[in-house]
Amino acid sequence: MSHIWLPYTQMATATAALPVVSTDGVRIRLTDGRELIDGISSWWTACHGYNHPHIRAAVEAQLVAMPHVMFAGLVHEPALRLAARLAALLPGDLERVFFTESGSVSVEVALKMAVQYWLNKGHVNRDRFVCFRHGYHGDTFATMALCDPDEGMHRCLVACSRHR
Repeated sequence: MSHIWLPYTQMATATAALPVVSTDGVRIRLTDGRELIDGISSWWTACHGYNHPHIRAAVEAQLVAMPHVMFAGLVHEPALRLAARLAALLPGDLERVFFTESGSVSVEVALKMAVQYWLNKGHVNRDRFVCFRHGYHGDTFATMALCDPDEGMHRCLVACSRHR
C-alpha cells in the first residue's frame, strides 16, 4: 500500500485494504480465499456483475479492433451508432450525446455545458448553480462544490472551495 492512494480514505489512519484476486458475478475473491458479495456493484459500475459473458465478449472484441480512440477530432463507428441509439430516446429537440467515463465527470460536463450555453447567448454572469441539502453529485472538484456542505462526504473540501 506504500504506492497507492485509495479514494475516500484518510491514508494516514487507513487500515490495510483487502487484496482481491478475482471476481465473478456479485462475488469478490480475496487472496486468503474469503469471498465478499459486492452489494454496491463496484460503486455502481458493475451493475450486471463481474465477468458477464455478453459484456466480456463485447469488450474482448472491441479490444482486438480498437481499445481506445479519443474524441479530439476523431470518431469511430461504434460511438456513432451508440450516440444515434441514445439520441433516439431523448425528448424534444435534444439530439446529441456527450460520452464520459463516470457519473462525476458527466455532472461536471453538464455544468460546463450550462455555463457555455449562457455564454453563447451573451449572458456572462449566468454561472451559479442551485444545489440541494443532502445532495451528492460526484467527486470532481466542481461536483463536490454542489454536494451538501454540512453532511456530505466532501464537506471539508466544499467548505474550502467556498471560502477562497
